[in-house]
Amino acid sequence: MNILTISTTPFDDQKPGTSGLRKKVTVFRQPHYLENFVQALFNSLDGYEGATLVVGGDGRYYNRTAIQTILKMAAANGFGRVLLGRDGLLSTPAASALIRQHQAFGGIILSASHNPAGPDGDFGIKFNTGNGGPAPENVTEAIYAHSREIRDYRLLKAPDLGLGGAGETQLGAMAVEIVDSVVAYAELMEQLFDFDAIKALFKSGLFSMCFDAMHAITGPYAREILEHRLGAPVRTVINAEPLEDFGGGHPDPNLVHAHELVSLMEDRNAPDFGAASDGDGDRNMILGRRFFVTPSDSLAVMAANAHLLPGYRLGLAGVARSMPTSMAVDRVAEALGIECYETPTGWKFFGNLLDAGKITLCGEESFGTGSDHVREKDGLWAVLFWLNLLAVRKQPVERIVREHWVRYGRNYYSRHDYEGVDAAPAQELMERLRGGFDALQGRQFGSLQVKFCDDFSYTDPVDGSVSSRQGIRIVFQDGSRIVFRLSGTGTVGATLRVYLECYEPDRRRHDLDTQEALATLIGIAEDVAQIRKHTGRSAPSVIT
Repeated sequence: MNILTISTTPFDDQKPGTSGLRKKVTVFRQPHYLENFVQALFNSLDGYEGATLVVGGDGRYYNRTAIQTILKMAAANGFGRVLLGRDGLLSTPAASALIRQHQAFGGIILSASHNPAGPDGDFGIKFNTGNGGPAPENVTEAIYAHSREIRDYRLLKAPDLGLGGAGETQLGAMAVEIVDSVVAYAELMEQLFDFDAIKALFKSGLFSMCFDAMHAITGPYAREILEHRLGAPVRTVINAEPLEDFGGGHPDPNLVHAHELVSLMEDRNAPDFGAASDGDGDRNMILGRRFFVTPSDSLAVMAANAHLLPGYRLGLAGVARSMPTSMAVDRVAEALGIECYETPTGWKFFGNLLDAGKITLCGEESFGTGSDHVREKDGLWAVLFWLNLLAVRKQPVERIVREHWVRYGRNYYSRHDYEGVDAAPAQELMERLRGGFDALQGRQFGSLQVKFCDDFSYTDPVDGSVSSRQGIRIVFQDGSRIVFRLSGTGTVGATLRVYLECYEPDRRRHDLDTQEALATLIGIAEDVAQIRKHTGRSAPSVIT
């Protein structure tokens, strides 16, 4: 083999966040930038010689170029086999499933999730370990440490490989097998859900749905499962072709960015069920006819009804949610007599709980839900869960959610995002809040009194690791909450996220406008944090 050792110098900005390293494409296209990070990743690992690596991505711009580099570096560094998604495409949950199915050493996933794509858009790379989940903090810290001291990287000198077709080829001493991940993923879903019941739902002619793939990775998976295997009419899946720039859209399945689907579901002739997934296929949005299901409510409803579905009929070991996520699922867990774990934001924190058998379902307010079938959140899985639930209960989406509120009460919940704000004043806002805890303890805001405020810290119940400074909480005596976080998913400036929640047990007050129900908390958040002063924004960029 012709293995080159190429001299390089470190970059100082290659610290992975909660979802790997995300930067603008123009940053990744700098000479040696991608190569440095990949070599730092390999340098941080032990025992992979001759092992299997899964590689693929969401198809965004630069995906194919990066894959050629990664393949040649994997061969030069001693991997024995790579399982590569056809055309370099793999949804994030499908990649997790492949890692687990083939007992691979790990996987490299190329995605910036829901961020926009194209030559001037975003790109990302992350490593998933042998359990199929995102690398834990000790691994990402090791990658960062190696990136700061790297002096050379190894690359096999070889022609680019064709990424289409199927079968196996050699790249130096390493085998590269191109796999059809769509079929493997569909077969996994058939093990979890009652496809016959869902087929009958479509065949009845009394049910219709629309799935918006947002020109992202989930399109081929959704077409195969929904239209081919379950019998949904052709064009049930819209925007199904994955494009390098996601068709110029922002592939974030929320009420703002999935505007085509939202408009359709608001129409008087709307389908019965609407759903969307994001850039890499791990997020989901659930809609009924003129009815939005918040991700927090979705997780709670799923937990309460999981026993109705084949893959979860034996019951749930436990559930988990990220700290900023609504506490709606906590009430379900209490009723079921199972544990509910509260973790920091970031799917990697669920991995230990899943591997230890402590939980079966988990979710985040940022449109991510999942179960123990993989170690990533899974957008299409969540859609199939809801479809199976609709087929079994034979009720519309809105009725299922409203009946849930009657039984458990309603958690009014919203997230206000201030996107692309200057990082320095945003950090100053957070530090000012941390410095004001003593003054906030016990403070009265009208009828609301502060019970406690803190900076959330998490001790992993499996391995004892501690994650601190995970979000500022202001919790009131009646259980209402305000949470402040700076997000690590963007590539420009900072995103300040403000989470607001109050609980309403009275069914007569379950029809309030969400922002109206939270108006007092919204005012307190501005008063305490002085958001307008620090961000220069008079209103959030996105409200969900």
